[in-house]
Amino acid sequence: MSVDKDRIRDIALKHALINAVKFNGKASINAVISKVFAEDPSLRSAAKEVAQIVKEVIDYVNSLSIDEQRNLLMSKWPEALGERKVESYRKGIEDLPSLPNDNKYEVITLRFAPNPDFVLHLGSARPAIINYAYKLKYESLGRKAKFVLRFEDTDPRTKRPLPEAYDAIREDLKWLGIRWDEEYIQSDRMGIYYDIARKILEKGGAYVAAKDTDCTPDDWKKSKMMGKPCKNREADPSINLELFDKMLEGRYKEGEAVMVIKTDLQHPDPSVRDWVAMRIIDTTKYPHPRVGTKYVVWPTYNFSVSIDDHLMGVTHILRAQEHSVNTIKQSFIYAHMNWEQPEAIHFGRLRIVGMTLSKTRLKALGIRWDDIRLPTLAGLRNRGIQPEAIWNIMLQVGVKPTDATISSANLFAENRKIIEPRANRYMAVINPIKVIIKDVTEELTAKLPMHPSYPERGFRTITLKPSNNEVIIFISRSDYEKVSVGSVIRLMELVNVEIIEKTSNALTAYMHSKDLESAKKVNAAIIQWVPPDGLTIRIVRPEDLRLVEDEGLAEHAVEQVANGEIVQFMRYGFVKKVGNDRFIYVHD
Repeated sequence: MSVDKDRIRDIALKHALINAVKFNGKASINAVISKVFAEDPSLRSAAKEVAQIVKEVIDYVNSLSIDEQRNLLMSKWPEALGERKVESYRKGIEDLPSLPNDNKYEVITLRFAPNPDFVLHLGSARPAIINYAYKLKYESLGRKAKFVLRFEDTDPRTKRPLPEAYDAIREDLKWLGIRWDEEYIQSDRMGIYYDIARKILEKGGAYVAAKDTDCTPDDWKKSKMMGKPCKNREADPSINLELFDKMLEGRYKEGEAVMVIKTDLQHPDPSVRDWVAMRIIDTTKYPHPRVGTKYVVWPTYNFSVSIDDHLMGVTHILRAQEHSVNTIKQSFIYAHMNWEQPEAIHFGRLRIVGMTLSKTRLKALGIRWDDIRLPTLAGLRNRGIQPEAIWNIMLQVGVKPTDATISSANLFAENRKIIEPRANRYMAVINPIKVIIKDVTEELTAKLPMHPSYPERGFRTITLKPSNNEVIIFISRSDYEKVSVGSVIRLMELVNVEIIEKTSNALTAYMHSKDLESAKKVNAAIIQWVPPDGLTIRIVRPEDLRLVEDEGLAEHAVEQVANGEIVQFMRYGFVKKVGNDRFIYVHD
């Protein structure tokens, strides 16, 4: 029986990783063989060959650390141990400092609350990952923990939600390995905000500034800047409730009335003084993509967030330092409603050198948000960045109150650690130059490992047959430019040749020797090459906001690479296959 060795290796790898993760990093060959035969009973007829392949895979898996085993299993078969078991392990969560007053709460509840006016980018991955990491940390300690996803979409004018962004954000989070326990969309909760608004008005904790009263919106602005009460501030709650109903009935136009929360008029920060909780938005001009023109009175960020965090049972809010003033503003809602305010932890800003994280700027570029030039999660995913790399970066940055700076080089370094052991090696040459090797009287054969560190993955061979005592290969122009007549170069895993002639578009050489030791003695450069019938390839490479296309030739083995798979073109970089002859440059 002829067996598909690659398929057997794949099945064996899955079960070896599962077995190793379950049993402290060491897989059992008998257990794995049983699982392989259970998955495909037809393989029993080739039991001897299957057992040999399984043994090679077991040796490879057992050579990995348990962290490497878990990461590989998570990347290839996240469902293998059951979603909860696989996702509950994240290296680095144990180093997160305990949350303040965590023993007060039976259930630690955290949330991630994006505005769906754009997709997630590298900067917004930080609060998503940090909050979710804390959920995993407390679950790993045997505590109950919950993670809430909340779409904050109550500003159809200045932060107009994009209909497609809701699903795009969900997809981004799933790609990061984040699973939420509850989901809410604020535009579905307008009745809740109106009910709480009325309760606060009844308590005398808020008032309405309206154009046809002694406290117009302009009066309110001037009085709070001077630290003085607007005339309507101390009116009977029934009057303010009536004005609020007029707002809901559409009897005021945009800008003609606002509901204001009473705070401290002497607060040193004027923005904290009597801030707006409800305002009117003309939804005939700015219809909401989900609820259209149904509502004209909309809650501000601080009002809706305060209510939702309380009603959803959020115990800890982890967000950027820029929200520290919002925490103060929201404290007045909690005081008026006699609610306990969640613990707030503010971390420093994250600056990423060489990338713009401004949603306004990214949208203004007019580029699809999944473009590989962008630092959006969709763009990074399409480029070939692994979610584990983003996790590693964000956990390293952590929740420190000081600002942090990372660069794309930091991200690429983390990604390289993950894809380097996974990516098979292939030869490719960019801007190919012909090399004619003369006086070759025998076939030349190169035996190339799929990965130099993992011989169990196998080898491939390339055989060159001389014609008229000549063999032709191609090398990269960059290597061509470095050689001169008389220099010796080693053609990777093939032979050593001495250059005897160099023209504007070709090299002529004689065979110098065959072994690597001879190449070392003359300090010969080792370069990749491609046979004359190489596959034409095109590699798209991002350079800031430009796309550059490199053209070249690759060995025919790359035709077996699956679309979406990341491999390494030796001495060029990691690339992701996206078509029969098309690749995306990931990084070096």
